Amino acid sequence: MADHHRGALRRRSSLFLLGGKMAISLGSLKSTTRLSPPITLLYGVDGVGKSSLAAEFPDAIYISTAGERPPSDVELPTPGDIETWEDLKNVVGELLSEDHQFKTVIFDSLDGLEPIINAETCARIGADSIGSNDKGSPAAFGQGDVQGDVEWGEFMDACASLTDRGIAVVLLAHPEIKRFDSPVTDPYDRYQVKLRKRAAALVRERSDIVAFLNYRVSLKSKEVGIKKEVTHAEGGKERQIHLTEGAGFVAKNRYSMPDAITYKKGKGYEELAKFFPAPTGIAA
Repeated sequence: MADHHRGALRRRSSLFLLGGKMAISLGSLKSTTRLSPPITLLYGVDGVGKSSLAAEFPDAIYISTAGERPPSDVELPTPGDIETWEDLKNVVGELLSEDHQFKTVIFDSLDGLEPIINAETCARIGADSIGSNDKGSPAAFGQGDVQGDVEWGEFMDACASLTDRGIAVVLLAHPEIKRFDSPVTDPYDRYQVKLRKRAAALVRERSDIVAFLNYRVSLKSKEVGIKKEVTHAEGGKERQIHLTEGAGFVAKNRYSMPDAITYKKGKGYEELAKFFPAPTGIAA
């Protein structure tokens, strides 16, 4: 090894051994165990009970976008529809700074927030639309989506700040079926959150739980002739909350939860809450 390479290695090693003024004291280390409630991303097929499950979270406030309404049998306090980025900042700011009794914030829905967030991104970068490919547009060649990471990141930072104050966050979203090009298997279709690709990835990454709700479906085969079978799907009213990823859907959790939980109305939060810290609200 050349002398100057040996010298460079010695200098790098000395940075770790001597360190100058250390910002970390090994005598005052803390546990990494989180005591704050989760950010839960909840999506599922139409009518399966996403809003009903979200409403089971304790002392919830319902923050809606245009066109979204909770089921008729669910009554929640709400500030009304969020229509602009300023509306969103104001309501979250009040929840973070004012005294209140809420322990859960429900955002319904992410795909309703998407045009609001996109509009803020476009205003900041001077683009007509987030996906514009017009010559000279700041959003061209996918840069609109890249720039959108800023606003989506700010929104998820705000969600994290709410959980740091003891407030659970539930993000409701609609599903879409998209082809997934797996690097280890043949391509297949799966359910995923209905958002632009980069936004969906960022929200999934920053969420502690990504739960997919669907009806339980089983496949039945029936002989209809010599060496001929027909397979059909049979589904019932049983609903499941999927908490780890499967071949047909995106899901995850950071709490060692089971793959799936059977959802019985009125009992869903009770089953989920066995695995994560309970929201305490800011009063605690």
